[in-house]
Amino acid sequence: VSTSHLQLAAFVLGTVGWILCTVSMGSVEWRVWHVDNTTIISSGIAWVGIWKVCFISYLQVSPGYREQFCHKFSGYDSFIPHEIYAAQGLLLIAMFMGLLGLAATIFALRNVYMGITHKTLIAPFFLVGGFFYIFAGLCVLIPVSWNFYSVTHNQSIAFPPSYYMPSSPAVQEAGAAIPVGIVAVILLLLSGMFSLSYRFPVTANTITK
Repeated sequence: VSTSHLQLAAFVLGTVGWILCTVSMGSVEWRVWHVDNTTIISSGIAWVGIWKVCFISYLQVSPGYREQFCHKFSGYDSFIPHEIYAAQGLLLIAMFMGLLGLAATIFALRNVYMGITHKTLIAPFFLVGGFFYIFAGLCVLIPVSWNFYSVTHNQSIAFPPSYYMPSSPAVQEAGAAIPVGIVAVILLLLSGMFSLSYRFPVTANTITK
């Protein structure tokens, strides 16, 4: 047990990183667009996520009230940029890989704290869990970096007329999903390195076995 403190920390960090990965994936605030025409987008702000785009409008509601309109992306939408398609696929993979990493780490920690001393039931699972964590972290890093690059270069998206969105904003900035994703990357990579650092203790009983 005394040799697996880092691996316990890896499980905690991996769990938080996986949760943040899921939060980032589900958030609509990947890009925050500031638009000049407020006829439809009443607040002048629209949020572009990897699954949908949303904005606040005062149309078709009683005075003094507002309503959020969202348009979901479909797999057949040709206007969606490559970085959003990549984010959809890679974050789903990251979520799945993170779950596998957590499962492997839980199994190894269970064996440690139950006093099971078979090396094959502990060390390999920590190593596998570490690889899954790192792979998941890289799968989050790519779309987060790519979309952040698109934001900083104010790249446009050719939305169809039914979305009531301009093809390019006056100004755009990174939404909350990007920093959340960055934190998820850091935690997943740290948990992977902690898991990979495990060394099975060499004792007299281990040698005789």
